[in-house]
Amino acid sequence: MTSAQPRSLWAGRTLALVGIVLVAFNLRTAVASLSPIITQLEVDIPLNPTLVGLLGMLPPLCYAVFGIVTPLFAKRLGLEPTLVIALAALTVGLLGRGLAPDALWLVAASTLTFAAIGVGNVLLPPLVKRYFPDRIGVMTTIYVTAMSVSTFVPPLIAVPVAEAAGWRVSLGEWAIIAALSLVPWIALLVHPRRQAPAVMPEEAERGLLRYAVRSPLAWAITITFTVSGFNAYALFAWLPSMLPDLAGVSAAEAGALLSLYAAMGLPAGLLVPIVAAKYGRVRLLVGISVFSLVAGYLGLLLVPSVATWLWVALAGLGPLLFPLSLVLINLRTKSHSGSVALSGFVQSVGYLIVAVGPLLVGLVHDASGGWFWPLVILSATAVPAAVAGLVVSRPRMFEDERAAR
Repeated sequence: MTSAQPRSLWAGRTLALVGIVLVAFNLRTAVASLSPIITQLEVDIPLNPTLVGLLGMLPPLCYAVFGIVTPLFAKRLGLEPTLVIALAALTVGLLGRGLAPDALWLVAASTLTFAAIGVGNVLLPPLVKRYFPDRIGVMTTIYVTAMSVSTFVPPLIAVPVAEAAGWRVSLGEWAIIAALSLVPWIALLVHPRRQAPAVMPEEAERGLLRYAVRSPLAWAITITFTVSGFNAYALFAWLPSMLPDLAGVSAAEAGALLSLYAAMGLPAGLLVPIVAAKYGRVRLLVGISVFSLVAGYLGLLLVPSVATWLWVALAGLGPLLFPLSLVLINLRTKSHSGSVALSGFVQSVGYLIVAVGPLLVGLVHDASGGWFWPLVILSATAVPAAVAGLVVSRPRMFEDERAAR
């Protein structure tokens, strides 16, 4: 069987291309659009630090749960119908956040939103493989870039829109893009052109998945993944509240700095896989991450009002462990089944631990009355990252480790 010759991205699959880009753009807007306007929202809906932490832990928690169950839905319903249901739920959830009359409604709408995003996270790779088997690399870069853009755009415009039209518009406006994302996928369902069987989300081989629980390598990659997410989601939830207290910046400036924090993930996502896969400089990348985390948080602790942008940028560079851990899943496995098993273990366990981050920071801030101890805890996460880095930097394979036992 010969592989298909590469053809134009637009040739006969324009709807799929547009649909994939729109879905990718929807996967992070909800994460970064709430925290910059939390002050305006609290005028109508009082939120204590614990509740803010709960809202911050919902994304990774939903990603973990729906990362497990989505393949079951997709195999029963099909890729496109499952995605259409998820996009419809996302539209309702995003609109519901903007219409929320109280905290319970806000939490419920946010849960629906992030559950739908969790489904989208799982469905995008098999959709790329189904419609663009000859352009997987290019399409992966395109949709990862769209996700990165959707992470740093919302904090830039959230406060200006809230000041001009109210926080409800600022939160609910993202439902428009979610609704538009339905159009190409409904069109594909109405006029399907299926010349090949659908590529379904993969399920891990049970034996390998069970072994991952005992694998030092699997746990080391999980730690690098977890440290990245723990810091990222904690700061997405709390940085806009932290910076006005520490550095005296305005709400709009805090939103722009959150956007800077998110934007640091774009060059990291493009460069880290190349440095790790082509040059094998895993230990160097872990070292840069550990240094950046510690330096960024020390700056915010000691001189927060001096070069605040630098400390935020350094803290934003720390989560480069996220793309590193994803590429290590492939670099440290020999087989497709090993990659699927390791990925399932790392992301399921990792996101469950990551979900604790925003809530823990909120509880510690509430108990201590300041940001000193939350920043100390976040700085301390560099220690397990450094230790795990020593393990993942060794050129060993997951399957070989299992055979040796």
